[in-house]
Amino acid sequence: MLDIKSMLLTEIEGYFGSIGERPYRAGQVFRWLHSGADTFEKMTNLPLKLRERLEADFYISKPEIAERLVSGRDGTIKYLWRLADGAAVESVVMEYAHGHTVCISSQAGCRMGCAFCASALGGFARNLAPSEMIDQVMYSGLDSGKKISNVVLMGIGEPLDNFENVMRFIELINHPSGMNIGARHISISTCGLAEMIDKLAEYEIQSTLMVSLHAPDDETRSDLMPVNRGVGVDRLFEACGNYFQKTGRRVSYEYAMIDGVNDSPEHARLLSRRLRGTGSHLNLIRLSDVPERPYRGSSRERINAFTKVLTENNVNFTVRRSLGADISASCGQLRLKRPTEAQAFIDNK
Repeated sequence: MLDIKSMLLTEIEGYFGSIGERPYRAGQVFRWLHSGADTFEKMTNLPLKLRERLEADFYISKPEIAERLVSGRDGTIKYLWRLADGAAVESVVMEYAHGHTVCISSQAGCRMGCAFCASALGGFARNLAPSEMIDQVMYSGLDSGKKISNVVLMGIGEPLDNFENVMRFIELINHPSGMNIGARHISISTCGLAEMIDKLAEYEIQSTLMVSLHAPDDETRSDLMPVNRGVGVDRLFEACGNYFQKTGRRVSYEYAMIDGVNDSPEHARLLSRRLRGTGSHLNLIRLSDVPERPYRGSSRERINAFTKVLTENNVNFTVRRSLGADISASCGQLRLKRPTEAQAFIDNK
């Protein structure tokens, strides 16, 4: 059976043409799928025989809420979703002045191995289908009652390591007959896969590229992020510069402040030199604690000294507030919370 929610409208139209149905039926089904219909039976404007045919040929994805936590500090909501095969992922709904943002996962687990992050602790299970990314957005909104206006692919997994499915997800969620979330309201976060950033630039989509930088030099960055080994910071900035030239979209760099590791004034001076003339924006955030990792967030004093250097060098930056820390929903804290299930899935592959 085929995953119909991962299909483009043109592909559904092709299917209907192949069975002798009128093309407008595809639009009806597409709208049902992207408004939360989880069975063909609920598509009441379709003939019964057509619904039965669809039931035989396709399945409709729907995750199960395994856990739902609400922050007592800021109202952030974290969902643990159990997927059809038992894999588990997390997503987070956050409230900002401009609306509600959902941070979603693109993979079950992660193979990037960043030394300070929780997402890779349970290993890598598999890529998520476009439908499974859509479901995180859709069902987060339906369950919370919040209108989702922005999407960030910054949860579990590396989006550019699941490139084709992520591109299809963006096309689907951007469709006017679907959830109609514009590309400029979608952010793609990457740990810095330079070749894939080059590939993304060729698509010239208007989404925001967010690069998890975390260090301005190869020695520090390679210690923190294995993806940097053999590639290097110079190549990463070259790819980001190419993305900016191709799309006209400003690149955002994410920088987790880690006590005694990447937060010295010298790091700030080198970072300032790296960012000069790039037209980019820097987001600083104090590292969120992960019990299994040895790193801790920088002190307020070290952050102030760091930002003083950035200000002196006219760097465009923001010190972001950490949302959902009391429910382990902050950056770097999302994980496979059911490791036995995830491991069982890996063992059975």
